[in-house]
Amino acid sequence: MSKAIMWELYHSFLGVMQEGSLSAAARSLGSTQPTIGRHIAELERALNITLFIRTQGGLTPTEAANALLGSVTEMASIAAAMERVASHQGEGIQGTVRITSSDVIGIEILPNMFTNIAEKYPDVSIELVLSDKIQNLLNREADIAIRFFRPIQTQLIARRIGSIELGFYAHKTYLEKHGVPSTLGDLAQHKLIGFDQLTDYIRTVSKKLPFSLEKSSFSFRTDSNVAQLSLIRAGAGIGICQSNLAQCDESLIRLLPDNFTFEMDAWVTMHEDLRKSPVCQAVFDELVTGLLSYVNNC
Repeated sequence: MSKAIMWELYHSFLGVMQEGSLSAAARSLGSTQPTIGRHIAELERALNITLFIRTQGGLTPTEAANALLGSVTEMASIAAAMERVASHQGEGIQGTVRITSSDVIGIEILPNMFTNIAEKYPDVSIELVLSDKIQNLLNREADIAIRFFRPIQTQLIARRIGSIELGFYAHKTYLEKHGVPSTLGDLAQHKLIGFDQLTDYIRTVSKKLPFSLEKSSFSFRTDSNVAQLSLIRAGAGIGICQSNLAQCDESLIRLLPDNFTFEMDAWVTMHEDLRKSPVCQAVFDELVTGLLSYVNNC
């Protein structure tokens, strides 16, 4: 069996694992249900293992399928990276660059930068992955990452943008109805906007507060930073927001700035091998310039 056919089988397997059924995988991959089913059967024969238990309710992955998933996911990332590298070839700045960032940065900050990139480099395409998870640049799940921690891998190029300040903010309509807290302790009596899952970030923030910041502390809970910002803007309660974003909206009021502030270091990173890619280097430089402007100005 040729390598090209084998990857096609793995690709179908990954689609079923991600989508949960043959039909959903077929729609996702632009194929047909019989084709995906045939690929799964061929892969099972080639590997001499059972990947799915077929029931009336659909396909249930076996332990073998779950064990295989990580390697196939890595294969898919490498294959996608190879396609992007191939797209980089040619004269001038052209090709596809895959960027990952948090949702709030990707939605609130990056679009203007992408507009500038499109005007300056019309042959460049951008793929944006909105995630707070650590995308593995070493495996080329993304070409460039914007993150709030310094990367430790020596194979990565990292440019520190600066510190982004965060603080408590509320819309003026909320404060008109519920009053302005005068101490950090007063926050416990207000509608707080926060995370659904307790994270290291929340634990760090809670150390600065005079009360326990548990999941039950929040009246509105979501792990999306964009949703939290939207709730603050809607006057639903008090939440933590990047000061640079809030300063651009006169309706958002900073609360207790002398009592609470939190800073995160912002970094732009990419694999050192991509330094040789004109398009990746150009996009990297544009992101650095744009984010430096964001950090230093509203």
